[in-house]
Amino acid sequence: MSDSQLHEVVAQPRTAAGVLFFDEEDRVLLVKPTYKPGWEIPGGYLHAGETPSEGAAREVKEELAITPPIGRLLVADWAPHPTEGDKLLFVFDGGVLPADELDRIAVDQVEIGEYAFHTADQLDALLIPRLARRVHAAHAAKTQSKTTYLEHGAPRP
Repeated sequence: MSDSQLHEVVAQPRTAAGVLFFDEEDRVLLVKPTYKPGWEIPGGYLHAGETPSEGAAREVKEELAITPPIGRLLVADWAPHPTEGDKLLFVFDGGVLPADELDRIAVDQVEIGEYAFHTADQLDALLIPRLARRVHAAHAAKTQSKTTYLEHGAPRP
């Protein structure tokens, strides 16, 4: 390794993980944050030393008070933000939430004020564009049984 390579600035992205949960009608569970407008998927930034799947599970427990198993990785998205810098975002499959798990959901009322299930055709109106693209890609990856890599919420050209 050369001296110039030792002093090279490397990416240090903010890393977050979320989970797509579905109901029996294939609608997607979204949460409404209390601290900003719009809807999101359950999830958030990782803590130091935490894996993406661990972070996703922790965030679901904090936001919704449930502990369903976190399934396979659906999407990895390199999505730098103009003011927040580099971001690496993971979306996992939470599967269909059974009735007993749905009955246990209790939003924390600190970060999350409400939750609701929405159809795929409602997502573009509810989510910011890059998140809508990411959720659509994750939904497609679930049905295709594959993991998708994105940049800015879109497949790499």
